[in-house]
Amino acid sequence: MIFGSKTPSSKTTMLLCVVFFFALFADEVAAQKKFARTYPAGQNVRLSLTNRTGTVTVEGWNRQEISISASMEAPAATIVPQSLSGTIFVNVLKDNQGKDVGNVNFLIRVPYNAMVDIETRIGNLIVSNVRSGLVRAHISSEGDITLTNILAKNVSAENGIGDIFFDGEIQESGNYRFSSMKGNINLRIPFTSSFRFVATAPSTRSISLGAFANSETNYLGDGRRVIGKTGDGSATLTVTNQRGTIGFLRR
Repeated sequence: MIFGSKTPSSKTTMLLCVVFFFALFADEVAAQKKFARTYPAGQNVRLSLTNRTGTVTVEGWNRQEISISASMEAPAATIVPQSLSGTIFVNVLKDNQGKDVGNVNFLIRVPYNAMVDIETRIGNLIVSNVRSGLVRAHISSEGDITLTNILAKNVSAENGIGDIFFDGEIQESGNYRFSSMKGNINLRIPFTSSFRFVATAPSTRSISLGAFANSETNYLGDGRRVIGKTGDGSATLTVTNQRGTIGFLRR
């Protein structure tokens, strides 16, 4: 027998249970943390977003403001957007440098004419209904990129492993670049589009031009690369897929 020791009372045990319950509840709340903010936008607004993991969805809308909402998995990230000289910056990597954070899933609405520049390490990037000077989507590791109803003069989509799908118009004197290490790249564009193109698929040689094949199409390196021109060739289109397929679809 040890003098001075006491057996925990039932009241103390109940208190510990309550504390444990609230600790679990707090963890659940943290796992479902939300972020939402709206910013006024000028005529030449630009969105620059850098994420680490999670899905980023950007949609154009008929308002001169940018709406940013995010759901965060535990451990929740810190999000500190900045508005500088007409650009809204969101940088999850910078705001959480040295911290372990969970997935951050964004839903962002921007004016139709906004320039969109987004990137992440892992996760899907989705952009729709944007008609501006720039749409850039970059995934350094794995994830799909989906660009729909895009009327931008400069478009760049790049990922490591994953599919890339572009559905939009090719603008006069525009520059379009699509690149993947492994996946399927499909471009759905109007048949009347005018552009010069270089399509390269060194491992699979799987390049399908569909209705865009014509007398100015040249196959090089046993089909590993295809070059050609449609219309007056005013725009430039470069497609590279190291270990995947390339397909041109008539819109």
